[in-house]
Amino acid sequence: MNIYLTLFIEFFKIGLFAVGGGLATVPFLYDLADKYDWITPEMISDMIAVAESTPGPIGINTATYVGFNAGGVPGSIIASLSLVLPSFIIILMISRVITKFQTNPYVISVFSTLRPAVTALILAAGLQVLDMVIFTSGFQGFGVNLVAALNIKTSLLFLALLGISMKKSFHPIIIIATAAAAGVIFKM
Repeated sequence: MNIYLTLFIEFFKIGLFAVGGGLATVPFLYDLADKYDWITPEMISDMIAVAESTPGPIGINTATYVGFNAGGVPGSIIASLSLVLPSFIIILMISRVITKFQTNPYVISVFSTLRPAVTALILAAGLQVLDMVIFTSGFQGFGVNLVAALNIKTSLLFLALLGISMKKSFHPIIIIATAAAAGVIFKM
């Protein structure tokens, strides 16, 4: 299959089913890493770090990156556009009929059950990223030596920045800049 058509189909599916924002796309990105050689699981955590620290939605930033890796500039454009196309189509359809259905109990039920599902997807993505950050090769289960698998430097940095951000209200740029500086200084 043509690389551009594959990019379109894969990112259209991600845009269609990753309800809840950019972090909800992370499980789908891991699936792409398993299916194609466009990205690796290690690259995903780097993409998330860069996408979270740059302007723009994380989903678009990662789609652009993966599309560029797979098919250059045309690939990045196709991946980015196909990621947002399902939302665009759905919003167009909803805007036509929203006034008729906004008080419908079925519609209300659907949206109230989507919230916990989206929360679970975002939590799962966050836990996957946390696993990649604090463990050297990812947590493989309780059969491994947990202490040996622990990445001490990144774990300490994580805990320090978590503690700081919970005690004081620092701007996210300060936290990101501090983490970047620590990465350079301590060669993480």
